[in-house]
Amino acid sequence: MSKVKNEPKIKNPLIVAIRDQLEHRALWMYLLCDEAAKKGLPPEDYVPAAIRRCGLYQGGNLRAKAGGGASLKGLKKTLFTKPAQWVFEMDVKRCTDDHLDLDFHYCPLVKAWQKQGCSDEELEKLCDFAMCGDRGIAESFGCRLDLQDTIARGGDVCKIRFVRDK
Repeated sequence: MSKVKNEPKIKNPLIVAIRDQLEHRALWMYLLCDEAAKKGLPPEDYVPAAIRRCGLYQGGNLRAKAGGGASLKGLKKTLFTKPAQWVFEMDVKRCTDDHLDLDFHYCPLVKAWQKQGCSDEELEKLCDFAMCGDRGIAESFGCRLDLQDTIARGGDVCKIRFVRDK
């Protein structure tokens, strides 16, 4: 029996359609990792670096969109918009120039992997790979990502903290 609980509360058809798109992206990642592993290429050897590069690219674009500054208020404004908050059933706990604290109550990526029958261990590993994108975004904003808990680890929420150490 899986320890991972990941059921959405928001059932709005538009939000469900957006989640389906995110699930599709997560499915691609899972299948790429699975096929590579079948060919003897350990995903750990390349997936985190590739996804981090994607995060760095996205983070650079988000900074430019936010006016070029490194304030985490700009990150919230450009990436963690109201629609994103609904998709991930997200609570913004704190938002300052140097801290952005988010709790996600639902994850469509985890849902995609659950649909593929991934074990709890696989969910945790795939989540960690996916979070490399967020780590790259954090780096683009001159900060670090503190991942206190995740749904994929069996937590009630993903506690995602963007932190700028002074």
